[in-house]
Amino acid sequence: MIRDATIDDVPVIVSLVHELATYEREPESVTATEDDYREALFAADPKAWCLLAEDAAGEVVGFAVYFVNFSTWVGHYGLWLEDLFVRPTARGEGHGRALLAALARIAVDRGYRRIDWWVLDWNETAHRFYRGIGAVSMDEWTVWRLTGNALADLAGS
Repeated sequence: MIRDATIDDVPVIVSLVHELATYEREPESVTATEDDYREALFAADPKAWCLLAEDAAGEVVGFAVYFVNFSTWVGHYGLWLEDLFVRPTARGEGHGRALLAALARIAVDRGYRRIDWWVLDWNETAHRFYRGIGAVSMDEWTVWRLTGNALADLAGS
C-alpha cells in the first residue's frame, strides 16, 4: 500500500533516511532532524512531500520524498524525486515500483510532464530497475552543488 506520510510518520521517515544514507555509504552525512522534517513536510505551505510504502502487515518499508520542479525547455512543471528507498528486507516485492507509479499518477493528474532523479553511478541494481520501467539515463549531464562557505561567500558578494 502507498500512502501520504503524516506528521506522526516523521520518526520512521528519519529512520529510513538514515538507512538510505548507510546504504549509499554516507551515514555521517545525514544532519536532518525530526524537527527539520516536520517543518519541511508539514508546515503551512510545504515545499516537499513524502509517500510511504507499507507491507501487508502495515509496517512502513519504504519512502519517496519529492517536490515540484520546472523545465524551462519544456515550459511545464515536473516532479523531482529527491530520494526513493525500500528496506533491503522488502525489496523485490513491488514497493519501489508502487512508489514510482504513485508519483507518476501525481504527475499525470497535475499535468506535469516528467519526473527526474539522481542515481549513484555504482548502483547497478537501481539502474536496471529504472530502465525496466522505461526511465532513461541523462548521462550527458553533470551534477553541480554549491554549499557551505562557498554558498555563503557567493551570497555575500
